[in-house]
Amino acid sequence: MSDTHFDAVVIGSGFGGSVMAYRLAEAGLRVCVLERGKAYPPGSFVRSPYQMKSNFWDPSEGLHGLFNVWSFRKFAGVVSSGLGGGSLIYANVLLRKTPETFVREDLENGGHEYWPVDYDDLVPHYERAEEMLGAQRYPFEQLPYSRSGKTAAMKVAAAKLGHEWLLPNLAVTFANQGEDAVPGVPIIEEHRNLHGRARYTCRLCGECDIGCNYGAKNTLDYNYLSAAQRFGAEIKPRHEVRNFAPRAEGGFTIGYVDHSDAVDGMKPTIPTSQMTVRELSADRLILSAGAFGSTYLLLKNRDNFPKLSPKLGTRFGGNGDLLTFLIKCIESEAGVRKPRVLDPSFGPVITSAIHVKDAAAGGSGREYFIEDAGYPEFLNWIIETGNQFGFLPRIIRLARQVVATWRQRDPDSDLGAELAAVLGMCDLSSSSMPLLAMGRDIPDGEMTMSSLGRLQVDWSKEEGSGAFFGEVRNTAKQIATALDADFVDNPLWWSKRVVTVHPLGGCPMGRNEAEGVVDSYGNVFNYPGLMVADGSVMPGPVGPNPSLTIAALADRFADRAIESKHSLPL
Repeated sequence: MSDTHFDAVVIGSGFGGSVMAYRLAEAGLRVCVLERGKAYPPGSFVRSPYQMKSNFWDPSEGLHGLFNVWSFRKFAGVVSSGLGGGSLIYANVLLRKTPETFVREDLENGGHEYWPVDYDDLVPHYERAEEMLGAQRYPFEQLPYSRSGKTAAMKVAAAKLGHEWLLPNLAVTFANQGEDAVPGVPIIEEHRNLHGRARYTCRLCGECDIGCNYGAKNTLDYNYLSAAQRFGAEIKPRHEVRNFAPRAEGGFTIGYVDHSDAVDGMKPTIPTSQMTVRELSADRLILSAGAFGSTYLLLKNRDNFPKLSPKLGTRFGGNGDLLTFLIKCIESEAGVRKPRVLDPSFGPVITSAIHVKDAAAGGSGREYFIEDAGYPEFLNWIIETGNQFGFLPRIIRLARQVVATWRQRDPDSDLGAELAAVLGMCDLSSSSMPLLAMGRDIPDGEMTMSSLGRLQVDWSKEEGSGAFFGEVRNTAKQIATALDADFVDNPLWWSKRVVTVHPLGGCPMGRNEAEGVVDSYGNVFNYPGLMVADGSVMPGPVGPNPSLTIAALADRFADRAIESKHSLPL
């Protein structure tokens, strides 16, 4: 076998691609992973404004960073570019899709989704993924010094509203096995990770969504990809796939460009469209570039695959993502009203969830989850100092006090109390937090290519999903009322736009090519050896955070691929 031919090439290294790469390499196949983004070892995630300005993905402008922001007419999407895919910037939540929501609607009579798999099909794969991802719950009751404000507040709100409250599994190491949770303790790993770097338990700093510099997040590079590499997989970051096509002798050719020599922040000397395209070949090709990436690549290369299903680009949705805010929560103690300290920057980004059940499970509508949300501590300083109506007068008052003391014969040289007064109550940052909602929106969006070769998505929260989003927003307002807080919409709400971090669909599963692009094992109809394994295969919304379900489906796909590995090429 030549150096450029593989049993399997995997495009993308997110929750689908990493699982496929590991399982196929473990089974003895020669595997290559092509990931457009960089590797991010501990300590490499940027924090300064100067560094952050280059932390976006647009190679034509010299940007090879972590965040890839897609903007469409009615919504926007944020995904990741890096070795480990979305796991680098997600909030670690590992929730299973609830059994009742594997719906099988009549697609010929107004139905929007038909799941060709059910909960029982995925149970063993959920279990494998949870173990591999090191699932742990946030130990907020076990940490004696823990400021569990936002977690406890969500529990209070759920009880008042009569909804289920839960501590979801998180892909975060809070403690080594058999030990108590202590922040910043070295993580004991059975095998050396592919970065060859030490990792430390969660420092509870709220930086999960901008990259964990301590290695506490069990991102895919520390588990599935490290394991794939140990089994011989070749992992190639900064390799961006441009095209692929079937080979006459079987299998596929894959064209890619190598960004390894690119300098971050420096515009390339030649247009990226003119970069040298190199080739690999493989008996099996697995697309795992995400709902945007995989669908875009298939649409772009559709002429090479004329028998693709007409459903390519359909069943798109944002998994019900909606961002709102609670401002200045209040609690009463002994009849005295005071700010309820949420301390949203303490702990991982998400610690708990309120679950509103689906009608099929006894609820009144379509299922959704509302989760507490944290953010890095530095944002609290921006919030407080940016509040000029409060901060600026306190600064002026301090200056006057200091000048007054200079004029005294025996001035008070201790300014501790005066400096503390400058900070004020800090109740805007300490008693406020975002809420992240997600759930079963209507997957009625369609993805197409423009005449200029750009991805277009026709989907709106106002059309089929309008009633759903209205219910989610109403529940978020009820949470605000339960916590005696002001409720604030995301400003985009009034422009009839939303931002999704969970794009799904585009290459949906189906029972046949008239219903979907791939079958229930990720195989593309009419093209043996071509597979899709990522969020694009969802025939509808997952409901909760979709990462675990994507990983479980990929594990199921891998089982079937391994069973049939000796039958290729066909």
